[in-house]
Amino acid sequence: MLIEMAIKGLMMDPITNLPIVILKDTDGQRVLPIWVGAVEANAVALQIENVSPPRPLTHDLVRAILTELGAELTRVVIHDLSDSTFFAYLELRHNGDTTLVDVRPSDALALALRAKAPVFVHPRVLERASSTDISAEEADQDRLQRWLESLDPEDLGYKM
Repeated sequence: MLIEMAIKGLMMDPITNLPIVILKDTDGQRVLPIWVGAVEANAVALQIENVSPPRPLTHDLVRAILTELGAELTRVVIHDLSDSTFFAYLELRHNGDTTLVDVRPSDALALALRAKAPVFVHPRVLERASSTDISAEEADQDRLQRWLESLDPEDLGYKM
C-alpha cells in the first residue's frame, strides 16, 4: 500500500550543500529527504513561496500542456530507490484512461506542487532509505536522516 506524503519544506544538506526536498507522511511519523538539483529546488521554492516568475518555467509549461490537453495529474508516485537514485512516475488521467509517465522525482515534486496533486511513496522506498546496512558515506546520510526526523517544521528553510 502506498504511503501519502506531503512536501514539508526545502533545505540545504549541511554535509554536501545540495538542496533537499523534505517529504513527511500524513501521520507525521516518517520523513523522506530527496536530494534535488538546483533548478528543481528553485522551482519548488518558487511554488512554496507562491512566487510567479515573469515567464513560465518548465514545470509551469508541463502543467499548462496537461491542462490544455484536458489531462489531469492525479498523483505522483515515488516507487523505487536503487543505488541512491529515486525513481518516480506521474499518474495522468485523460478521457477516462490512466497513463504512467516515468519522471525524475525532483521534477515530479515540482509539478505536483503546481498541479496540487498528492505525492505517494512506496513502502520499500522508505525501508531502503532508512536501511541500517551502510557504508561510511552512507553513515553521514544516516546521521542526516536522524537529524531530519528530529526537525520541527519551523527549522526548515522553506516550509509548507
